[in-house]
Amino acid sequence: MTDKTNDPVAMWQKMVGEMEKGFNSFANQAMASPEFSQVVNRAGGVAAGAQKQLGELMEKYLVTMNLPSREQVTGLAERLQSVEAQIGEIKSMLSRMAAGSGSPQGVDAAPRPPRTRRPPSEGGQT
Repeated sequence: MTDKTNDPVAMWQKMVGEMEKGFNSFANQAMASPEFSQVVNRAGGVAAGAQKQLGELMEKYLVTMNLPSREQVTGLAERLQSVEAQIGEIKSMLSRMAAGSGSPQGVDAAPRPPRTRRPPSEGGQT
């Protein structure tokens, strides 16, 4: 076995371990101070304000370019889903009505007009 005092890997591990302990104690002391929490709180507030301003700027840009915003597209998608649901309900009601009346036509089949005209006869009379 190698002597622990001369082993470079063991010395490296010991040095890294000591550095981690020192950094952890420094970080714990820094995070315990009220100044640190104030700085983090301010940074969060600044980030939130910047995000809000960017959103407002983007909305103004989209209005200028005559494009819908994300909120408007989401509203359109919700209304479209509502319309599709209503159409589905109407189709199912029509299917039930057609089944109840004994009509051979389905919901998707277009009604055919009655055949009132007769084909011309061979005698040339119409």
